Order: sequence, then C-alpha cells, then structure tokens
Amino acid sequence: MTADGHRGALYRIHAPHQHSRVTYAELFFDLVFVFAITQISHTLLAHFTPLGVLQTTLLFLAVWWVWVFTSWITNWLDPEKTPVRILLFALMLGGLVVSTSIPQAFESRGLWFAVAYASMQVGKTVFLWVSTPPSQPAARMNAIRITVWLSLSAVFWIAGGLAEGQSRLLLWAVALGIEYCSAAARFWIPKYGASQVADWQVEGGHMAERFGLFIILALGESVVVTGATFSKLTWTIETVSAFASSFVGTVVMWWIYFHKGAEAGSELISKSSEPGRLARLAYTYLHIPIVAGIIVTAVADELVLMHPGGHSDLKTVLSAIGGPMLFLLGTILFKHTIRGFLQLSHGAGIVALGILAWFAGGMSPLLLSILTTAIMVVVAVWESVSLKLATAGSA
Repeated sequence: MTADGHRGALYRIHAPHQHSRVTYAELFFDLVFVFAITQISHTLLAHFTPLGVLQTTLLFLAVWWVWVFTSWITNWLDPEKTPVRILLFALMLGGLVVSTSIPQAFESRGLWFAVAYASMQVGKTVFLWVSTPPSQPAARMNAIRITVWLSLSAVFWIAGGLAEGQSRLLLWAVALGIEYCSAAARFWIPKYGASQVADWQVEGGHMAERFGLFIILALGESVVVTGATFSKLTWTIETVSAFASSFVGTVVMWWIYFHKGAEAGSELISKSSEPGRLARLAYTYLHIPIVAGIIVTAVADELVLMHPGGHSDLKTVLSAIGGPMLFLLGTILFKHTIRGFLQLSHGAGIVALGILAWFAGGMSPLLLSILTTAIMVVVAVWESVSLKLATAGSA
C-alpha cells in the first residue's frame, strides 16, 4: 500500500511526515475493550487454577488479536468516513457479545463467543477487501490473503463453540494458533505466496499512539477495579497501605512505558523505511506481555486488598510476582527493538522479582505488594537516570 490518496475512497490519506491522529470513533470503539479487560481479570481471579489460567490466557489472546486487527484496519481505512465508522460501531456490538461471553466462554456461552469473534475477524477483513479498488492489486491481494487465513480459523472457532470441555479448548487453541501464525507467515496462501512488507505500509505515528492509548486504558481499568474494591472495604492501616502500594505500582508502570519508551517507539516507527515490519514485531506481538502483565497485576492488587494480612498463598505470589515480571519482560523486548540494546534496569528488575519469589510465600500479601512496587520504582528511577546521563554524555 503506497502512501497516497489513490488507494481507495475509504482509505486514510497518509501525507509524508504528517501524523494521522487517532479518531474519536476509534476511542469510542476501545471502550468495549476496557470492559473486556475487566472481564478477563475477573475471570482469572475466579478461576485461578492451571486449567483456568490456560483458558483465560486463550481468551485474552483472542481479545488482543481482534483489537490488533481492527487497529491495523483503521490505520489503513479512515474512520472519519461514514461506512468505516458504521463498521466500527458494528464491531463494537460484536465486541460486547465477546466481552459478556468471557466468564462463561468455556461453559454455556461458547458458541456466542465463537460466532461473535469469528464474525468480527472475517467481517472487517471482507470490508477491507471490498473497500480496496482493483487499481491497487497488491493491497487487494493482501486483504484476500488475510480473509483466507481468518476464514480458516473461523471454522475452528465455530467448531469449538459447538464442542464441549477439552475439545473446545483444543479447537480454539488451533484457531488461535492459525491467527497468530498468519502475520508471522505474512499470510502465505497457495499459488499466490506471501505478502510483501510493502503491502503492510502503515502510518507509524498513528499506530504507536493507538497502542499507547490501549496501555492507558488497561492501566485505567486497573485503577477503576482497585478503587471499586477499596471503596467497599473498612479503611484500616493495612487496606490503606495496600491501596497506596497498588496505586504507586500503576503509576510506575505508566512511567516505565511512557516516560521514554513510547515516545521513542513513535519516533522510530514514523521514520522507519519498513514501518509494517516494526509494527508487527514491536506492537502486534511484543505488547502482549505488557498488557498481560497489567492484567495479572490488577488481579494481584485485588487479592492483596481483600486479604492483606497472613501468609501469601500461591495465587497471590504468582500474580504479585508474575504481573510485574511479564510487564518488564514485554517492555525490555519492546525497547530493545527501538534502542537496539537491552535495558539493564529492566533486566535487574526481572532478576530481583525472581529472587523475591523464592521468599514470597513467607511474607504477608501486603509486604509482598510493597516490595514488588519498590522494585518497579527502582527500575523506573534507574532507567530515567541512566538515559538522562547518556543524553548528557552525548551532548
């Protein structure tokens, strides 16, 4: 897809060196996924068993993927155009069905989840296909390739919705595997081969802003859930301390992602000669552990608020340590693609969390929360100081 105004009537006009803004329609669409994140965190909290974690992970990856594909399409198509805006509203309805089905997706609402999800994925891709004129054969063929892959996965989503128990889990895992491999395989199909990187041309500034706003939504959901839980509790020294630790932890996550990383990512992808390749790796794939870390940390915050005293059980230890660790893992890999080196502060934070996990079982949930937050604060301060010194040294 070339960055000109002749790609199709519904396409964005990508002017050189000009940042396409995220539209109000896109932000309105994202509200559905705030609800989806809440549903996922509550589902994980209610089913924190090996099977429950596996099922919730699958549902999270599905929700992430349907949002990511929509973000790519609205990077190409213009949500200010009425047909595209109507498409987003229809996808919102499908997203609500998906979100409301999450708690019972492996029970009574599996078919609802599967049909809504598959309809969203295939429907918007067919819309992209139809919106791309024959005069743009490469872009049109790209839409066809994506449609073929998502139609194949839809068969397994629907079959899983009709199945029960472990069969549903297996079929949905296959469907999800097809979708996650599709982008990595550049949507290869027989006879026509794979798409070219040039076919994935994106407006980098818009893509970076889109993902940054999703991170804010995920962090905001964490604040809302924590605040709602805290408001129902008796305010004691322990609960107030747990609430303060949770809030500081959320602020620090924001700082680690946005203070330097998000801006650097936006600048790099805006200037990249292959923004599609960078968007696929740094944003589509490497943001998965970042968002997952925020969700798992929100689960830990709620557990600590409800039971700040006593010894930490396995569920509390796994979420309190695993959430920040996933977040740091995602951010260190994301920033590596931007800066070309691994951030030492993030690596040290991951190691410190691993050491803390060894002793966590003998700690109270409140103490564990305070220590994980302290580690994240050290990571944030360390990175800020090191980058400031590096900038001063190169000046």
